[in-house]
Amino acid sequence: MASIDQSNVAHGGTLDPEGNALNPVGADEKTWGWFAIFNIWANDVQSLFGYSLVASLFISFGVGGWTAFAALITAGLFVMWMVNLSGAAGEKYGIPYPVFARASLGTQGAKLPAILRATVAVFWYGVQVYFASTAVALLIRSITGASGGVEILGLTGIDWISFLIVWGFHIVIFWRGMNWVETFLNIAGPFVYLVMIGLVIVLWQRSDGQLLSATASIFANPEGTFWTEFKGFTAIVGTMVAYFAAVMINFSDFSRYAKDNRTMKLGNLAGLPFNMILFSALALLTTGGAAVVFGEEIINPTEIVERTDSVLLGVIAAITFFAATVGINLVANFIPAVNGIANLAPEKISFRKAGLITSIFALVIGGFWNSFISQFGISGFVNTLGAVLAPIFGIMIVDYYLHRKEQLSEADLYNMEGGIYHFDNGWNGRAVKAFGVAAVFSVATVWVPWFAVLSGFNWVIGAILGGVIYHAIAKDQVKV
Repeated sequence: MASIDQSNVAHGGTLDPEGNALNPVGADEKTWGWFAIFNIWANDVQSLFGYSLVASLFISFGVGGWTAFAALITAGLFVMWMVNLSGAAGEKYGIPYPVFARASLGTQGAKLPAILRATVAVFWYGVQVYFASTAVALLIRSITGASGGVEILGLTGIDWISFLIVWGFHIVIFWRGMNWVETFLNIAGPFVYLVMIGLVIVLWQRSDGQLLSATASIFANPEGTFWTEFKGFTAIVGTMVAYFAAVMINFSDFSRYAKDNRTMKLGNLAGLPFNMILFSALALLTTGGAAVVFGEEIINPTEIVERTDSVLLGVIAAITFFAATVGINLVANFIPAVNGIANLAPEKISFRKAGLITSIFALVIGGFWNSFISQFGISGFVNTLGAVLAPIFGIMIVDYYLHRKEQLSEADLYNMEGGIYHFDNGWNGRAVKAFGVAAVFSVATVWVPWFAVLSGFNWVIGAILGGVIYHAIAKDQVKV
Protein backbone atom coordinates (compact mmCIF):
# COMPACT_ATOMS: atom_id res chain seq x y z
CA MET A 1 0.00 0.00 0.00
CA ALA A 2 1.40 3.38 -1.01
CA SER A 3 2.63 5.71 1.68
CA ILE A 4 1.79 9.39 1.90
CA ASP A 5 4.78 11.70 1.86
CA GLN A 6 4.18 14.49 4.32
CA SER A 7 7.72 15.85 4.16
CA ASN A 8 6.98 18.47 1.52
CA VAL A 9 3.75 19.75 2.97
CA ALA A 10 4.28 23.16 4.51
CA HIS A 11 1.72 25.35 6.22
CA GLY A 12 -0.93 26.06 3.66
CA GLY A 13 -0.02 22.99 1.54
CA THR A 14 -1.15 24.17 -1.87
CA LEU A 15 0.21 27.64 -1.09
CA ASP A 16 3.82 26.44 -0.84
CA PRO A 17 5.56 26.81 -4.24
CA GLU A 18 8.04 24.08 -3.40
CA GLY A 19 5.59 21.71 -1.67
CA ASN A 20 3.50 18.77 -2.85
CA ALA A 21 0.11 20.32 -3.52
CA LEU A 22 -1.78 17.02 -3.38
CA ASN A 23 -0.69 15.71 0.03
CA PRO A 24 -3.31 15.84 2.82
CA VAL A 25 -2.92 18.66 5.32
CA GLY A 26 -2.22 17.79 8.93
CA ALA A 27 -4.13 18.87 12.02
CA ASP A 28 -1.59 21.64 12.67
CA GLU A 29 -2.34 23.11 9.24
CA LYS A 30 -6.13 23.31 9.71
CA THR A 31 -6.02 26.89 10.91
CA TRP A 32 -8.66 28.69 8.84
CA GLY A 33 -11.49 30.19 10.87
CA TRP A 34 -14.90 31.25 9.58
CA PHE A 35 -13.59 34.65 8.49
CA ALA A 36 -11.03 33.08 6.16
CA ILE A 37 -13.83 31.14 4.45
CA PHE A 38 -15.99 34.28 4.43
CA ASN A 39 -13.16 36.19 2.77
CA ILE A 40 -12.93 33.72 -0.12
CA TRP A 41 -16.53 34.45 -1.06
CA ALA A 42 -16.26 38.19 -0.40
CA ASN A 43 -13.44 38.54 -2.90
CA ASP A 44 -14.95 36.06 -5.36
CA VAL A 45 -18.24 37.97 -5.46
CA GLN A 46 -16.48 41.33 -5.66
CA SER A 47 -14.40 40.70 -8.77
CA LEU A 48 -14.86 42.99 -11.75
CA PHE A 49 -16.03 40.06 -13.85
CA GLY A 50 -18.58 39.19 -11.17
CA TYR A 51 -19.93 42.75 -11.23
CA SER A 52 -20.14 42.77 -15.03
CA LEU A 53 -21.94 39.44 -15.00
CA VAL A 54 -24.43 40.57 -12.34
CA ALA A 55 -25.06 43.88 -14.12
CA SER A 56 -25.48 42.20 -17.51
CA LEU A 57 -28.10 39.85 -16.05
CA PHE A 58 -30.28 42.80 -15.05
CA ILE A 59 -30.18 43.97 -18.66
CA SER A 60 -30.18 40.70 -20.62
CA PHE A 61 -33.30 39.12 -19.16
CA GLY A 62 -35.47 42.26 -19.04
CA VAL A 63 -36.82 41.65 -15.55
CA GLY A 64 -37.56 44.09 -12.75
CA GLY A 65 -34.82 44.98 -10.31
CA TRP A 66 -36.45 43.15 -7.41
CA THR A 67 -36.84 39.98 -9.48
CA ALA A 68 -33.17 40.05 -10.42
CA PHE A 69 -32.20 40.74 -6.82
CA ALA A 70 -34.31 37.84 -5.49
CA ALA A 71 -32.80 35.51 -8.09
CA LEU A 72 -29.27 36.41 -7.04
CA ILE A 73 -30.02 35.78 -3.35
CA THR A 74 -31.65 32.44 -4.19
CA ALA A 75 -28.55 31.45 -6.15
CA GLY A 76 -26.34 32.39 -3.19
CA LEU A 77 -28.32 30.16 -0.80
CA PHE A 78 -28.26 27.26 -3.25
CA VAL A 79 -24.50 27.56 -3.80
CA MET A 80 -23.98 27.65 -0.02
CA TRP A 81 -25.79 24.31 0.30
CA MET A 82 -23.75 22.79 -2.53
CA VAL A 83 -20.34 23.86 -1.22
CA ASN A 84 -21.19 22.51 2.22
CA LEU A 85 -21.74 19.13 0.55
CA SER A 86 -18.64 19.21 -1.65
CA GLY A 87 -16.36 20.66 1.03
CA ALA A 88 -17.14 18.12 3.76
CA ALA A 89 -14.69 15.47 2.54
CA GLY A 90 -11.91 18.01 2.18
CA GLU A 91 -12.47 19.25 5.73
CA LYS A 92 -12.67 15.75 7.17
CA TYR A 93 -9.68 14.17 5.42
CA GLY A 94 -7.59 17.23 4.54
CA ILE A 95 -7.53 16.28 0.84
CA PRO A 96 -7.72 18.52 -2.26
CA TYR A 97 -10.23 18.15 -5.05
CA PRO A 98 -8.08 16.02 -7.45
CA VAL A 99 -7.57 13.46 -4.67
CA PHE A 100 -11.23 13.51 -3.58
CA ALA A 101 -12.24 12.75 -7.18
CA ARG A 102 -10.18 9.51 -7.10
CA ALA A 103 -12.78 7.86 -4.87
CA SER A 104 -15.46 8.03 -7.58
CA LEU A 105 -13.55 8.10 -10.88
CA GLY A 106 -10.44 6.12 -9.96
CA THR A 107 -6.84 7.03 -9.26
CA GLN A 108 -6.22 7.66 -12.97
CA GLY A 109 -9.77 8.57 -13.94
CA ALA A 110 -9.65 11.48 -11.50
CA LYS A 111 -7.36 13.20 -13.99
CA LEU A 112 -10.46 13.80 -16.15
CA PRO A 113 -12.38 15.97 -13.67
CA ALA A 114 -9.12 17.52 -12.45
CA ILE A 115 -8.13 18.69 -15.93
CA LEU A 116 -11.70 19.81 -16.66
CA ARG A 117 -11.61 21.94 -13.52
CA ALA A 118 -8.14 23.16 -14.48
CA THR A 119 -9.43 24.15 -17.92
CA VAL A 120 -12.22 26.19 -16.36
CA ALA A 121 -9.76 27.72 -13.90
CA VAL A 122 -7.29 28.64 -16.65
CA PHE A 123 -10.10 30.31 -18.60
CA TRP A 124 -11.27 32.34 -15.59
CA TYR A 125 -7.66 33.12 -14.72
CA GLY A 126 -7.07 34.68 -18.12
CA VAL A 127 -10.36 36.58 -18.05
CA GLN A 128 -9.70 37.92 -14.56
CA VAL A 129 -6.21 39.05 -15.59
CA TYR A 130 -7.86 41.13 -18.32
CA PHE A 131 -10.51 42.56 -15.97
CA ALA A 132 -7.87 43.43 -13.36
CA SER A 133 -5.90 45.20 -16.09
CA THR A 134 -8.89 47.49 -16.77
CA ALA A 135 -8.48 48.78 -13.23
CA VAL A 136 -4.79 49.53 -13.86
CA ALA A 137 -5.70 51.25 -17.13
CA LEU A 138 -8.23 53.34 -15.21
CA LEU A 139 -5.52 54.29 -12.73
CA ILE A 140 -3.12 55.35 -15.50
CA ARG A 141 -5.81 57.40 -17.27
CA SER A 142 -6.95 59.02 -14.01
CA ILE A 143 -3.42 60.15 -13.19
CA THR A 144 -2.12 61.06 -16.68
CA GLY A 145 -5.29 62.01 -18.54
CA ALA A 146 -4.02 60.01 -21.54
CA SER A 147 -6.52 58.36 -23.90
CA GLY A 148 -4.48 55.34 -24.98
CA GLY A 149 -4.23 55.84 -28.73
CA VAL A 150 -4.93 53.39 -31.55
CA GLU A 151 -6.58 50.07 -30.67
CA ILE A 152 -4.95 46.71 -31.44
CA LEU A 153 -7.20 43.67 -30.95
CA GLY A 154 -9.66 45.87 -29.10
CA LEU A 155 -7.09 47.30 -26.66
CA THR A 156 -5.26 50.61 -26.72
CA GLY A 157 -1.59 51.00 -25.89
CA ILE A 158 -2.42 51.83 -22.28
CA ASP A 159 -4.70 48.80 -22.13
CA TRP A 160 -1.95 46.49 -23.40
CA ILE A 161 0.64 47.94 -21.02
CA SER A 162 -1.81 47.51 -18.13
CA PHE A 163 -2.60 43.94 -19.18
CA LEU A 164 1.08 42.94 -19.34
CA ILE A 165 1.77 44.60 -15.98
CA VAL A 166 -1.05 42.64 -14.31
CA TRP A 167 -0.02 39.40 -16.05
CA GLY A 168 3.58 39.81 -14.85
CA PHE A 169 2.45 40.81 -11.37
CA HIS A 170 0.59 37.50 -11.00
CA ILE A 171 3.76 35.59 -11.89
CA VAL A 172 5.80 37.52 -9.33
CA ILE A 173 3.24 36.80 -6.60
CA PHE A 174 2.94 33.04 -7.12
CA TRP A 175 6.69 32.69 -7.64
CA ARG A 176 7.36 34.25 -4.25
CA GLY A 177 4.66 32.25 -2.47
CA MET A 178 0.95 32.52 -1.97
CA ASN A 179 1.22 33.94 1.54
CA TRP A 180 1.35 37.36 -0.12
CA VAL A 181 -2.17 36.78 -1.44
CA GLU A 182 -3.59 36.49 2.08
CA THR A 183 -2.85 40.18 2.60
CA PHE A 184 -4.80 41.04 -0.56
CA LEU A 185 -7.77 38.97 0.59
CA ASN A 186 -7.87 40.45 4.08
CA ILE A 187 -7.60 44.07 2.96
CA ALA A 188 -9.23 44.26 -0.45
CA GLY A 189 -12.74 43.08 0.48
CA PRO A 190 -13.76 45.91 2.83
CA PHE A 191 -12.19 48.58 0.61
CA VAL A 192 -14.05 47.36 -2.47
CA TYR A 193 -17.34 47.71 -0.60
CA LEU A 194 -16.36 51.19 0.53
CA VAL A 195 -15.61 52.24 -3.04
CA MET A 196 -18.89 50.76 -4.33
CA ILE A 197 -20.86 52.55 -1.59
CA GLY A 198 -19.06 55.77 -2.47
CA LEU A 199 -19.94 55.29 -6.14
CA VAL A 200 -23.62 54.74 -5.26
CA ILE A 201 -23.60 57.97 -3.21
CA VAL A 202 -22.11 59.90 -6.15
CA LEU A 203 -24.71 58.48 -8.55
CA TRP A 204 -27.50 59.14 -6.01
CA GLN A 205 -26.53 62.80 -5.87
CA ARG A 206 -26.31 63.14 -9.64
CA SER A 207 -29.62 61.35 -10.26
CA ASP A 208 -31.57 63.90 -8.15
CA GLY A 209 -32.97 61.18 -5.90
CA GLN A 210 -34.28 59.04 -8.77
CA LEU A 211 -31.86 56.18 -8.17
CA LEU A 212 -34.19 53.90 -6.18
CA SER A 213 -37.18 54.30 -8.47
CA ALA A 214 -34.98 53.76 -11.51
CA THR A 215 -33.49 50.63 -10.02
CA ALA A 216 -36.93 49.14 -9.40
CA SER A 217 -38.29 49.86 -12.85
CA ILE A 218 -35.70 50.81 -15.44
CA PHE A 219 -34.94 47.24 -16.50
CA ALA A 220 -38.52 46.04 -16.33
CA ASN A 221 -40.23 44.83 -19.48
CA PRO A 222 -43.35 47.01 -20.08
CA GLU A 223 -45.05 43.94 -21.49
CA GLY A 224 -43.77 41.69 -18.75
CA THR A 225 -45.98 39.08 -17.16
CA PHE A 226 -45.63 36.73 -14.24
CA TRP A 227 -44.37 34.08 -16.65
CA THR A 228 -41.69 36.30 -18.22
CA GLU A 229 -40.49 37.42 -14.78
CA PHE A 230 -40.41 33.80 -13.63
CA LYS A 231 -38.43 32.72 -16.68
CA GLY A 232 -35.98 35.56 -16.10
CA PHE A 233 -35.73 34.61 -12.43
CA THR A 234 -34.88 30.97 -13.18
CA ALA A 235 -32.43 31.93 -15.93
CA ILE A 236 -30.55 34.29 -13.60
CA VAL A 237 -30.43 31.67 -10.83
CA GLY A 238 -29.09 29.11 -13.30
CA THR A 239 -26.47 31.46 -14.71
CA MET A 240 -25.19 32.47 -11.26
CA VAL A 241 -25.07 28.85 -10.10
CA ALA A 242 -23.04 28.06 -13.22
CA TYR A 243 -20.75 31.02 -12.41
CA PHE A 244 -19.92 29.50 -9.03
CA ALA A 245 -19.93 25.90 -10.33
CA ALA A 246 -16.17 25.77 -10.71
CA VAL A 247 -15.60 26.70 -7.05
CA MET A 248 -18.41 24.40 -5.91
CA ILE A 249 -16.80 21.34 -7.42
CA ASN A 250 -13.33 21.95 -5.97
CA PHE A 251 -14.27 23.59 -2.68
CA SER A 252 -12.35 20.87 -0.83
CA ASP A 253 -9.20 22.70 -2.02
CA PHE A 254 -10.16 25.38 0.52
CA SER A 255 -12.29 23.56 3.11
CA ARG A 256 -9.40 21.23 3.99
CA TYR A 257 -7.80 24.17 5.83
CA ALA A 258 -10.92 24.87 7.93
CA LYS A 259 -10.63 24.15 11.65
CA ASP A 260 -13.72 21.94 11.60
CA ASN A 261 -16.98 21.34 9.73
CA ARG A 262 -18.90 23.87 11.81
CA THR A 263 -16.33 26.55 10.98
CA MET A 264 -16.64 25.76 7.28
CA LYS A 265 -20.44 26.00 7.34
CA LEU A 266 -20.42 29.22 9.36
CA GLY A 267 -17.96 30.79 6.92
CA ASN A 268 -20.12 29.74 3.97
CA LEU A 269 -23.29 31.06 5.64
CA ALA A 270 -21.71 34.43 6.33
CA GLY A 271 -19.80 34.50 3.07
CA LEU A 272 -22.36 33.56 0.43
CA PRO A 273 -25.85 34.94 1.28
CA PHE A 274 -24.51 38.05 3.00
CA ASN A 275 -22.07 38.96 0.24
CA MET A 276 -24.63 38.22 -2.46
CA ILE A 277 -27.17 40.47 -0.72
CA LEU A 278 -24.76 43.37 -0.24
CA PHE A 279 -22.90 43.09 -3.53
CA SER A 280 -26.03 42.51 -5.62
CA ALA A 281 -27.77 45.49 -4.01
CA LEU A 282 -24.79 47.74 -4.71
CA ALA A 283 -24.41 46.44 -8.27
CA LEU A 284 -28.13 46.91 -8.93
CA LEU A 285 -28.12 50.45 -7.52
CA THR A 286 -24.95 51.36 -9.42
CA THR A 287 -26.23 49.99 -12.73
CA GLY A 288 -29.60 51.71 -12.27
CA GLY A 289 -27.98 54.98 -11.22
CA ALA A 290 -25.63 54.92 -14.22
CA ALA A 291 -28.60 54.40 -16.54
CA VAL A 292 -30.28 57.51 -15.12
CA VAL A 293 -27.20 59.74 -14.98
CA PHE A 294 -25.48 58.71 -18.21
CA GLY A 295 -28.44 57.41 -20.20
CA GLU A 296 -26.69 54.09 -20.84
CA GLU A 297 -26.81 50.62 -19.30
CA ILE A 298 -23.14 50.29 -18.30
CA ILE A 299 -21.98 46.94 -16.91
CA ASN A 300 -18.31 47.73 -16.19
CA PRO A 301 -17.82 49.70 -12.93
CA THR A 302 -14.48 51.12 -14.12
CA GLU A 303 -16.29 52.84 -17.00
CA ILE A 304 -18.84 54.27 -14.56
CA VAL A 305 -16.03 55.60 -12.36
CA GLU A 306 -14.36 57.18 -15.39
CA ARG A 307 -17.57 59.02 -16.25
CA THR A 308 -17.82 60.58 -12.79
CA ASP A 309 -14.72 62.66 -13.67
CA SER A 310 -13.41 62.25 -10.12
CA VAL A 311 -9.67 61.65 -10.12
CA LEU A 312 -9.62 60.71 -6.44
CA LEU A 313 -12.47 58.20 -6.82
CA GLY A 314 -10.83 56.85 -9.96
CA VAL A 315 -7.51 56.22 -8.22
CA ILE A 316 -9.09 54.61 -5.14
CA ALA A 317 -11.41 52.46 -7.25
CA ALA A 318 -8.59 51.31 -9.52
CA ILE A 319 -6.42 50.21 -6.61
CA THR A 320 -9.18 48.39 -4.76
CA PHE A 321 -10.70 46.63 -7.77
CA PHE A 322 -7.23 45.59 -8.85
CA ALA A 323 -6.42 44.17 -5.41
CA ALA A 324 -9.71 42.26 -5.12
CA THR A 325 -9.51 40.78 -8.61
CA VAL A 326 -5.88 39.72 -8.31
CA GLY A 327 -6.42 38.23 -4.87
CA ILE A 328 -9.36 36.00 -5.77
CA ASN A 329 -7.79 35.13 -9.13
CA LEU A 330 -4.72 33.67 -7.47
CA VAL A 331 -6.76 31.71 -4.92
CA ALA A 332 -9.94 30.61 -6.73
CA ASN A 333 -8.46 30.18 -10.20
CA PHE A 334 -4.72 29.79 -9.90
CA ILE A 335 -4.68 27.03 -7.25
CA PRO A 336 -7.25 24.76 -9.01
CA ALA A 337 -5.47 25.25 -12.33
CA VAL A 338 -2.07 24.40 -10.88
CA ASN A 339 -3.43 21.40 -8.93
CA GLY A 340 -5.15 20.05 -12.02
CA ILE A 341 -2.13 20.49 -14.29
CA ALA A 342 0.30 19.12 -11.69
CA ASN A 343 -1.99 16.10 -11.17
CA LEU A 344 -1.35 15.02 -14.77
CA ALA A 345 2.28 14.19 -13.94
CA PRO A 346 3.08 15.16 -10.33
CA GLU A 347 6.59 13.71 -10.56
CA LYS A 348 7.45 15.98 -13.53
CA ILE A 349 5.33 19.11 -13.17
CA SER A 350 6.21 21.20 -10.13
CA PHE A 351 4.02 23.89 -8.59
CA ARG A 352 6.00 26.65 -10.28
CA LYS A 353 6.12 24.90 -13.66
CA ALA A 354 2.36 24.38 -13.56
CA GLY A 355 2.02 28.06 -12.64
CA LEU A 356 4.00 29.13 -15.70
CA ILE A 357 1.87 26.89 -17.94
CA THR A 358 -1.23 28.50 -16.47
CA SER A 359 0.20 31.97 -17.06
CA ILE A 360 0.94 31.28 -20.73
CA PHE A 361 -2.66 30.23 -21.33
CA ALA A 362 -3.84 33.31 -19.42
CA LEU A 363 -1.77 35.55 -21.70
CA VAL A 364 -3.62 34.22 -24.75
CA ILE A 365 -7.12 34.13 -23.21
CA GLY A 366 -6.89 37.55 -21.59
CA GLY A 367 -5.26 39.13 -24.63
CA PHE A 368 -8.02 37.97 -26.97
CA TRP A 369 -10.90 38.43 -24.50
CA ASN A 370 -11.98 41.90 -25.55
CA SER A 371 -11.62 41.45 -29.32
CA PHE A 372 -12.80 37.90 -29.83
CA ILE A 373 -13.74 35.65 -26.90
CA SER A 374 -16.20 38.01 -25.20
CA GLN A 375 -18.15 38.40 -28.45
CA PHE A 376 -19.74 35.01 -27.82
CA GLY A 377 -21.53 36.41 -24.76
CA ILE A 378 -20.71 36.10 -21.08
CA SER A 379 -23.75 34.02 -20.15
CA GLY A 380 -23.10 31.43 -22.86
CA PHE A 381 -19.55 30.81 -21.65
CA VAL A 382 -20.54 30.63 -17.99
CA ASN A 383 -23.42 28.24 -18.63
CA THR A 384 -21.41 25.96 -20.92
CA LEU A 385 -18.51 25.60 -18.51
CA GLY A 386 -20.90 24.99 -15.64
CA ALA A 387 -22.80 22.38 -17.64
CA VAL A 388 -19.61 20.42 -18.35
CA LEU A 389 -18.63 20.33 -14.68
CA ALA A 390 -22.11 19.62 -13.32
CA PRO A 391 -22.18 15.80 -13.87
CA ILE A 392 -18.84 15.41 -12.07
CA PHE A 393 -20.29 17.20 -9.06
CA GLY A 394 -23.31 14.89 -8.98
CA ILE A 395 -21.16 11.77 -9.33
CA MET A 396 -18.80 12.79 -6.53
CA ILE A 397 -21.61 13.72 -4.13
CA VAL A 398 -23.59 10.51 -4.75
CA ASP A 399 -20.45 8.40 -4.40
CA TYR A 400 -19.35 10.03 -1.14
CA TYR A 401 -22.71 10.32 0.64
CA LEU A 402 -24.83 7.45 -0.71
CA HIS A 403 -22.29 4.82 -1.69
CA ARG A 404 -19.47 5.33 0.81
CA LYS A 405 -21.45 6.84 3.69
CA GLU A 406 -18.84 9.59 4.11
CA GLN A 407 -16.04 7.07 4.72
CA LEU A 408 -12.83 7.10 2.65
CA SER A 409 -9.53 5.22 2.89
CA GLU A 410 -6.86 7.89 2.83
CA ALA A 411 -4.05 5.46 2.06
CA ASP A 412 -5.92 4.01 -0.93
CA LEU A 413 -6.57 7.49 -2.30
CA TYR A 414 -2.81 7.87 -2.66
CA ASN A 415 -2.14 4.33 -3.90
CA MET A 416 -1.68 4.82 -7.64
CA GLU A 417 -0.95 1.15 -8.36
CA GLY A 418 -3.75 -0.66 -6.54
CA GLY A 419 -6.24 -0.31 -3.72
CA ILE A 420 -10.01 0.03 -3.69
CA TYR A 421 -10.00 3.18 -5.83
CA HIS A 422 -7.88 1.74 -8.62
CA PHE A 423 -10.86 0.05 -10.36
CA ASP A 424 -9.89 -1.00 -13.94
CA ASN A 425 -6.32 0.24 -14.50
CA GLY A 426 -7.13 3.30 -12.44
CA TRP A 427 -10.40 4.15 -14.22
CA ASN A 428 -13.95 3.73 -12.97
CA GLY A 429 -15.64 3.10 -16.32
CA ARG A 430 -19.14 3.41 -14.89
CA ALA A 431 -18.45 6.91 -13.59
CA VAL A 432 -16.97 7.95 -16.94
CA LYS A 433 -20.07 6.65 -18.77
CA ALA A 434 -22.39 8.49 -16.40
CA PHE A 435 -20.39 11.68 -16.93
CA GLY A 436 -20.46 11.38 -20.72
CA VAL A 437 -24.22 10.86 -21.00
CA ALA A 438 -25.11 13.60 -18.51
CA ALA A 439 -22.63 16.13 -19.94
CA VAL A 440 -24.01 15.82 -23.49
CA PHE A 441 -27.53 16.53 -22.27
CA SER A 442 -26.62 19.38 -19.93
CA VAL A 443 -24.51 21.16 -22.56
CA ALA A 444 -27.34 20.69 -25.07
CA THR A 445 -29.63 22.73 -22.80
CA VAL A 446 -27.30 25.70 -23.38
CA TRP A 447 -26.91 25.56 -27.15
CA VAL A 448 -29.79 23.56 -28.69
CA PRO A 449 -32.80 25.86 -29.31
CA TRP A 450 -35.27 23.04 -28.61
CA PHE A 451 -33.93 22.87 -25.02
CA ALA A 452 -34.02 26.66 -24.53
CA VAL A 453 -36.77 26.37 -21.92
CA LEU A 454 -34.32 24.43 -19.73
CA SER A 455 -31.37 26.82 -20.11
CA GLY A 456 -31.72 28.18 -16.57
CA PHE A 457 -31.53 24.68 -15.14
CA ASN A 458 -28.60 23.25 -17.12
CA TRP A 459 -26.23 22.97 -14.17
CA VAL A 460 -28.81 21.38 -11.90
CA ILE A 461 -29.93 19.01 -14.65
CA GLY A 462 -26.35 17.96 -15.34
CA ALA A 463 -25.58 17.34 -11.67
CA ILE A 464 -28.78 15.37 -11.06
CA LEU A 465 -28.36 13.31 -14.24
CA GLY A 466 -24.74 12.51 -13.46
CA GLY A 467 -25.59 11.45 -9.92
CA VAL A 468 -28.71 9.44 -10.84
CA ILE A 469 -27.05 7.57 -13.72
CA TYR A 470 -23.97 6.83 -11.65
CA HIS A 471 -26.05 5.59 -8.74
CA ALA A 472 -28.04 3.31 -11.03
CA ILE A 473 -25.05 1.64 -12.68
CA ALA A 474 -22.42 1.72 -9.93
CA LYS A 475 -24.09 1.20 -6.56
CA ASP A 476 -23.20 -2.51 -6.52
CA GLN A 477 -19.45 -2.01 -7.03
CA VAL A 478 -18.65 0.15 -4.01
CA LYS A 479 -16.28 -0.96 -1.27
CA VAL A 480 -15.98 1.53 1.57
